Formats: sequence, structure tokens, C-alpha cells
Amino acid sequence: MPDVRESSRRVVARIEAATPPGRDRAVDALRALAILGVVGGHWLVTALVADSGTVRGASPLVYLPHLTPVSWVFQTLAVFFLVGGMVAAGSWASARKRGVPYGQWIGARLARLFRPVAAVLVVWTLAAGAMLVSGVGEPTVFALAKLVWSPLWFLLVFAALTALTPLVARLHPLWPLAVVLHVDLVRFGLGGPSELGWINVVAGWLVPYCLGALVARGGLRGRRNSWALLLGGAATAVSLVLWAGYPASMVGVPGGRISNLDPPSLAAVSFGLAQCGAALLLLGPLRRALRRPAAWAAVALVNLAAMTVFLWHQTAMIVVTASALLVAGEPLPGLHTVPDGVGWVVARLLWLPVFALTLLVCWAAFRNHEQGGRRGSSRSLLVRESSPGPSPERKQVVRRA
Repeated sequence: MPDVRESSRRVVARIEAATPPGRDRAVDALRALAILGVVGGHWLVTALVADSGTVRGASPLVYLPHLTPVSWVFQTLAVFFLVGGMVAAGSWASARKRGVPYGQWIGARLARLFRPVAAVLVVWTLAAGAMLVSGVGEPTVFALAKLVWSPLWFLLVFAALTALTPLVARLHPLWPLAVVLHVDLVRFGLGGPSELGWINVVAGWLVPYCLGALVARGGLRGRRNSWALLLGGAATAVSLVLWAGYPASMVGVPGGRISNLDPPSLAAVSFGLAQCGAALLLLGPLRRALRRPAAWAAVALVNLAAMTVFLWHQTAMIVVTASALLVAGEPLPGLHTVPDGVGWVVARLLWLPVFALTLLVCWAAFRNHEQGGRRGSSRSLLVRESSPGPSPERKQVVRRA
């Protein structure tokens, strides 16, 4: 134990020493919270039911609608897009000042985004093929692969908005918000085609992204504006749920008449604005809290592993679920049973640490894909990746954010 504590202290000290004074640690903390929120939400509202010789997906929100508030806490994508807009806008402004061409700038950013995706696609393509060859039924293989691949839609949207940064960096968020409003008015109020809603896939997430860009260039200063976002967004979302027929869940519920997330609805975007207001209010307290080296080291470590955590968290849950079924030989509560009671919820909460440990193994196996395959000791790699690094662009980003 003394050796572990001493090693931890050395890592914390090196991360602290490698962090430039101008880095806004609170922004990194918001990104980490957003990623962990997505992971926690998926683990809590996704179930794999083993019955009739197959494995199928299910949602406890169908059987236990009183768990709907879980979706309010863990649907944190708006905060991720807020931070993405803040960082990308600052990065592009810095690149322009230094004469970096758009192609070079966007190429570097997309490479960092999609490099670790290749590993997931290769592993799961091979795994799906192996399962089919070994006799696993197509419905089971499809259910498992869908859990892993379906969250990747978010990366495509994020990549598209990143590529559009030079065009949208100065776009006021009210413009895409107006698009979302009119799209929902046409498809829900006037009986327009449901396909029209897919416009909101870009417009809906463009709202927090543009909000982040606005913050990066000095807009929305002061707690009054943040409180207005929080209270106004929350009041609008509640009003839409109570009086306009929008579902209360901020994630999709199988069998629901309307999904707030697939594609994003006006209620989800309004709720996202409330989350962004809360996030901006947290910046000050987070900056004070993260002056402590140990707290900052924890945030830096999560950011170092952010893409790996996002890409492999569903795989970790699947590995635990499949392994437990093979070992036990029968369905276990919280893993393989229908999520229709409090017992399932309690059992699932007890399984979460096992999911986390399995995800840690996935991180150890695939972290190099996120870090560009760089070699060297894990400690030195940690220090390099946790700091802004030698790039002037990166240093400018953290100062602007």
C-alpha cells in the first residue's frame, strides 16, 4: 500500500507540473462529467434479457416509468457539445492566426476523433462473424452489435459540426433553435412528414455547439445569463412535457410515440440549454476545486481515456453479461432478467462496479489507439497526454475555453 500511495503521489505531481497555468481545468471537468453521464445512463437504462435461447435488448423505462428522472441526470450530450463548441472555436481562431490551412486543421481534429473508432469496428466485426459461425442466432448478434455501434451516431454528428466550425463559429444559437422549433411545429402541430425531424439531428446539437462557440469568444458572461439559460430551458422543457405532449424521458423509450432524442426534439434541446446553463454556473466552483492537484489528476485521467471509455463501455457491459451467463448457466438478476421491478434496479446497481472494472481492462488494452499508438512508459505518456502538449494551438484552446 505505501508503494501504491507513493506512485499515485508521483503521478499527481507530474500531471500538476505538466499543466500550463493558462489551462481552464473546469472545461476538462465538464467534458469528463458529460462522458461519464452517457456511460452511466447507458448502463442504467439498457438491459440484455436472456430468454428463449436468445438475447434481446430491453429498457427499464418501459416497465418502470418512475425511473424517468434517471434520463434527466444522465443524458448529458448537450454539455459535451457545449464544450466541443468552446474548444473547436478557440482552436480554429488560433489556427487562422498562425496561418494553418483548414484542411490541416480539420484533418488533425478528425484523426484524433476517429482513430480509436477503427479498433472498435475491427474487433466487433470479427466478433460478430465469430458468433455467427459458432451458431449464435442472428437476433442475438444483432442485439449485441447494435448496442456497440448505435452510439457511434453521435461521433458522426460531432465530426460534422467540427468540420462546419468555420461557418458556424459566429452563428448565434438562436438560429438553429428556431429551426428546431419550426421543424417540430410542422411535424407535430401540422401533421408534416416525420422524416422532417432528421433536420434536428444537426440543428438540435448545433444549438449547444454554437452556444459553446459564443462562450469561447466572450459572450454570455455573468451568472445572470447562465441562470437564464438554466431556468428558461427547464421551464420550457417542463411546459412542453406537461402541455404539448412531449415525453418526459430525455432518451428514447422503445415503443414510445415520440422520441426526444432520436431525432432531438424541442423538449430535448430546451432541456439541453438548461444543462448548459447549469454547466456554465459550475465553471467557477470547478475551477476552485480543481486547484487541488489530486482532483485535477482524476479529471485529466478521465479526459485522457474519454474516447476509449465512450467507445468500449457497452462492450464492457456485454462481456460481463455474457461471461456471467456462461458461468452461472442461468439468467441472473440485473443482467439477464426483464427489468420490471425494484429488484432488477438494485441488482443492476451492484453490477456497476463489475462493469467499471471490465471497462478498465478495455482501456488498458485499447488506450494506445486513442493516444495515436505512441510508445513509452505509461507514466510519461500520461503526462504528455494530460497536458496541452507543445502545440501552440492546444495551448490557445485551453486559454480561450
